[in-house]
Order: sequence, then C-alpha cells, then structure tokens
Amino acid sequence: MLQYLRTGFRHRWLDESDTRRTIDNGILERLRARVAASETRHTGEIRIYVEAGLPLGYLWRHVRHRTAMATLVRERATEMFGALRVWDTEHNNGVLIYLLLAEREIELVADRGLNAIVPTQEWQGMVGRMADAFARGQFEDGLTQALEEVSVPLVTHFPAGSVPNPNDLPDTPVLG
Repeated sequence: MLQYLRTGFRHRWLDESDTRRTIDNGILERLRARVAASETRHTGEIRIYVEAGLPLGYLWRHVRHRTAMATLVRERATEMFGALRVWDTEHNNGVLIYLLLAEREIELVADRGLNAIVPTQEWQGMVGRMADAFARGQFEDGLTQALEEVSVPLVTHFPAGSVPNPNDLPDTPVLG
C-alpha cells in the first residue's frame, strides 16, 4: 500500500510548472521545428504531449483498485490522443508521442491507418529504445528520438507526394 501512496504523492507533487521547467521554450521550439520538418516528408500528423503527473482519477484507480501504472499511462495517452484530435487526419495516420514525467514513461498511440500496417512489436521496440534517454532525464533527446523513429513508418507507408500536405494539427508540443 505504501508504494501506491508514494506513487500518488509523486504525481500530485509535480505540476505544470515542473513540465515547463523540464521542457523550456527553447526545447519546445526545437521540437516544433522537428515535427514540422518531419511532416514535410509524409502525409501523417505527429503530436507531442508532455505531462507532469496523472490526474487524480487515474491515481485513485492506482491506489484504490491496484490498477497497474502501465495500464493507466496507456489509457491516459489514448485519452489525450482523442482530446488532441490526433485521429482527425485524412488517412488515419496520426501519431501521439506521450511523455509522463512522474514515471519517465513514454507511450506511442497511432491511428488505425498506421496501426494496420505497423506491427505492435515495432511500436513496442520504439518505446523500449527511447526508455534509456528518459530514465537518464534526457527528455529532449528522448523526444527527438521518438519523433525520428515514428517518422520512419510514416515516410515508408505515407510518403509526401507532389501535392502539398495540409498541416491539419499544430506542430508545437502540448504541455500539461
């Protein structure tokens, strides 16, 4: 029980100011530029969402119902995928890169058009390779690596054509 309470406390202790200290304006601008550059090579849309800690409802489920943290992180990433309208692309090829600072966990959520082509093991491999950077607190490096790795299947399966690709979603990462 004590472990669950410690986890809950860690999430409640961190807030949006911690997110902004970790991902400052310089990092935000560099990530925005990298997303924009990536999207010139394919028809997909990539969003980045960085959050300090999970909302209270998720933590309650962790403490009270012993829901595994990995399950909660995945559910939150999926929720933000919808909230940020990443699903709202012409070819159903949007991807959300979700980073939870309190757990130093990353999730990739891809729309159905991309998930139909890219095997689950490939997504899991991407997440595994990025985990080292986040464990060391190198968030910009980890997010840059995530962006580069996510871009590969998008460029492979949804390359940009001769017609300009409309930028359906903002390129700037969202901090929560």
